Formats: sequence, structure tokens, C-alpha cells
Amino acid sequence: MPSPTLRKDAARNWQHIVDTGRRFVDDGVPLRLNDVARAASIGVATVYRHFPVPEALLETIARPALAELASAADRALTLSADDPWQAFAGFLGTGIDTQVADPSVQPVIAAGDHALPETTDLVTRLHTTTGLLLERAQTAGAVRAGLTHEDVVRLMCGVVFAASVHAHPGERSALTRTYLEIVLSGLRA
Repeated sequence: MPSPTLRKDAARNWQHIVDTGRRFVDDGVPLRLNDVARAASIGVATVYRHFPVPEALLETIARPALAELASAADRALTLSADDPWQAFAGFLGTGIDTQVADPSVQPVIAAGDHALPETTDLVTRLHTTTGLLLERAQTAGAVRAGLTHEDVVRLMCGVVFAASVHAHPGERSALTRTYLEIVLSGLRA
């Protein structure tokens, strides 16, 4: 969301840049700011003024999905008191679905650092909550001991990657679910 202090024309430009970047991401086109400026018919300087690096634009594009995923993690955490396994497995399914539906999410989650502080906050919240879900499932004896949060993140990235590489777009959702079920059965204690 653009800053509320932007002039109307600047806010329109910001939104047009984000919408153009969204099309690039959805079409699998590399997010290069000069190319986005050209496709949006907006001056390169204007694009760089709003988004100094491509990562800032990508993170802006991913922010709504990341915020929803963080909220889903919080909801799963409240459910984990009743059924830690279902809360953990259900959230991993939600995470997979989000990554399949929005190609901007996985590279942002996987990045070592972020261009925008709010992205760092969201990703940290996601990692922390996922770790708590894992810990509760392990404490309940539902998930193998010794499995770390980093293991879970890598496995989920692997599921999405495998389905992305080996499936046609219409098959990706079903294939990721199949792969997720296989991984979950391997994680179960």
C-alpha cells in the first residue's frame, strides 16, 4: 500500500508499478525495474524512487499473501492446544497452497534478508509461529523428535519446487498436496 502522504498521481504510479510487477511475477518474467518501467510506461526514475531495488517491489507484491499466511499461522497456533498435529499439518498445507497460488511468496520467504522492514517482521513472525507449531506437535508426540524448523522450511520449499518443475500449472495444486501428504507421513512420529 502506498504511503498515505503520496500525491494522487504518485499513488497512481505506485499502484501501476505494483500491478505491472505482479503481472511479471505471475508470468514468470524476471523482475527488472527498467523492464517494469518500460512495460508500465512510467519513467525509470519514478520506478526507482518508489522501489530502489527489485526486492522491494517483489516484497510489496508478496506482502498481502504473507500477511494472510502469518494470520493463518496465528490461527493454527490457537488450534494447536486441541490438536497439535492437525494444527501443524493444516498450516503446512495452507503455506503450500499460498506458495502455489502466489509465485512471489516463496522467493521472499527463502531470502536471507529483506529490503523492507515490514517484510522482515512478517517472515520472522511466520518462522517463529511455525517453530512453535512444530514444537507443540513434537511435545505431543505427533512429530519426530530432532526435526528442526529449518528442516520444515526446506521440505516445504522442496515440495513447492518439485511440483512447480514437474507439473503443468493446472496440476500443481493437486501435485503439491500429494507431495505434502508424503512428507507429512514421513514427519509423523
